[in-house]
Amino acid sequence: MKILVTGATGYIGKRIIPLLIEQGHTVVCAVRGKLRTEKKYNDEHNVQVIEVDFLNKNTLKNIPKDIDAAYYLIHSMSNSVSKFQEMEKECAVNFKFAVQQTQCKQVIYLSGITNDTKLSKHLLSRQNVEKALQSSTYALTVFKAGIIVGSGSSSFEIIRDLVEKLPVMIAPKWLNTKTQPIAIRDVLSFLTKSLGDQRLYNTSHDIFGPEILTYKALLLRFAKARNLKRSIITVPVMTPNLSSYWLYFVTSTSYKLARTLVNSMGVEIIGKPSNINTLLDIKPINYDQAIKLAFKKIEQNSILSSWKDALVSSRQKKRVSTKYINVPEYGCFKDIKERKVKNEERTFAKICAIGGENGWYYGNTLWKIRGYLDKLFGGIGLRRGRTNKHTIKTGDALDFWRVLLADPKHKRLLLFAEMKLPGEAWLEFKVENGKVYQRAIFRPKGLAGRLYWYSVLPFHGLIFNGMINKIANA
Repeated sequence: MKILVTGATGYIGKRIIPLLIEQGHTVVCAVRGKLRTEKKYNDEHNVQVIEVDFLNKNTLKNIPKDIDAAYYLIHSMSNSVSKFQEMEKECAVNFKFAVQQTQCKQVIYLSGITNDTKLSKHLLSRQNVEKALQSSTYALTVFKAGIIVGSGSSSFEIIRDLVEKLPVMIAPKWLNTKTQPIAIRDVLSFLTKSLGDQRLYNTSHDIFGPEILTYKALLLRFAKARNLKRSIITVPVMTPNLSSYWLYFVTSTSYKLARTLVNSMGVEIIGKPSNINTLLDIKPINYDQAIKLAFKKIEQNSILSSWKDALVSSRQKKRVSTKYINVPEYGCFKDIKERKVKNEERTFAKICAIGGENGWYYGNTLWKIRGYLDKLFGGIGLRRGRTNKHTIKTGDALDFWRVLLADPKHKRLLLFAEMKLPGEAWLEFKVENGKVYQRAIFRPKGLAGRLYWYSVLPFHGLIFNGMINKIANA
């Protein structure tokens, strides 16, 4: 079958594509920018990458007419607290219009469980998208999940941050809200096994794990699995704003995402039983097993995808595109350095290991202070780290940078700043002709941008010199 996968660079999309390829399907990856797709897919004969923005009708013509089925995995929940509902509905309507022009027989949509009488704006939006996707020309199969537990998932990483950083938590009362977590491996099983199954055409099923737990229990069970002793005190009064800031400052989430999550955490996410487990022969694992499997992936350094790599983890809407890959030359401040190197391969490997737990090789305390200041003023700080300790790919989040280009062939790494700045910034490394080149480029915005550059210039001189010296000595 020829399968269209939307949200192909997202958390679920990155994980389902290899499974579909393994099953022998031809996969059409719909992305907003080809630069963010896995380079390995360029060598796959049964993978096609197309650029489609479902908020831009002019790009819909890029969708092939001969697709047999499609996965709708688009989610705009943290792009804008006030506008994500409108954006999600518009995406769904445009997707439906485009797919109706093809020979597609089935659309599979991953939604959220919406059984509570009071739903958050986020969950209401999920309901509205389901209605918008219904069509007379193709069959719609809907799976509704609650908290997804897996290495790199937003829920897992937020729980991990809270448990590992706070021995004692003074938390809001929504920690007593009940939910029904499900492991990522089970979500993927439902999504792949339902493909082409006519018994599931025009049906909707809740998918969930075998346990109903409070958010407090999720935290305590996680602590137990990690052999950590933790205490949680819930307080009756904590406004949504305070709760959002609590999550924002302690975890690696953005404030917008934290606010959306807080609004949803007061809603019970408990699934309605059905025969779907029997139909697809799936027996979901429990929460403790899901945690163990997640850490097995982390320990093996084999995380396939992370929510932090999605553009919604940044503070801004800037997309990885050729617009930012073409580093400007005029109207910019620059710090350019070069050093001789003995081994080009080893030097580039050192460059590709920069950031996250590995640090920035020089002045790590200053980098951390910059991260704290960024977080204090509403930025993302350094807490996203990096998905993989040793490898880096185009589109990855790297602390408060975004990887615009990771090119081993030409030994070039280009980063774009996603921290709070009065302007735009790039950091570029390149190894060639026995030398390593390091360029920091800043395009200021107004007087504030110029004042910022001169205020940090002494620190740049110290940090950038130390950094390239460490890299050159690899």
